[in-house]
Amino acid sequence: MQSSHLKTYLTSNLDIDEKDISSIIESCTVKKVRKDEFLLRKNVHCKHTFFVGNGLLRQYSIDEKGKEHTISFAPENWFVTDRESAYFNQPSAYYIQALEESEVVIIDENFIQLLSEKIPDFSGFNNKLLHNHIRHLQKRINLLLSASAKQRYLQFIDMYPDILLRVPQTMVASYLGITPESLSRVRKELANEHFKK
Repeated sequence: MQSSHLKTYLTSNLDIDEKDISSIIESCTVKKVRKDEFLLRKNVHCKHTFFVGNGLLRQYSIDEKGKEHTISFAPENWFVTDRESAYFNQPSAYYIQALEESEVVIIDENFIQLLSEKIPDFSGFNNKLLHNHIRHLQKRINLLLSASAKQRYLQFIDMYPDILLRVPQTMVASYLGITPESLSRVRKELANEHFKK
């Protein structure tokens, strides 16, 4: 099974012909993932990057007290992986789980290498994706250290505009590093501000 979603994503972001990329994409595995199914579990080595064609994934950790900490969400056209595990051969500290029935393209290092060799523009594009990911992580760390719950929530909406209706409030609160009760207060406050306008 070939991923038309990944092909469309690459051809829309790179100056390449669909025919040139079709044979390369055929080497990828497309997996139908059931809701709540895991693509990665803690202490397992992550060997792949996952591209979401349809559906929604979540990457999270669980601390010693059993509390979940959401690291990221991956909706359609997003990539997700545990970079430390994949690139430094470490057991993963994270879980990657489907929050909806999803179609995921499983990408390995050979695929990245082949694309880099066959398509000159891909290395620069991949590098830009990586730096963009680092930029978002730095911004998120700064928000967690210094921003109010309201500021974090507004940034979340900007980052994930269609996620709120697709995930439980507890997961949003987990991502923001606040309690569900605090999230409810923030949403109520913003609703009141909107109502007064």
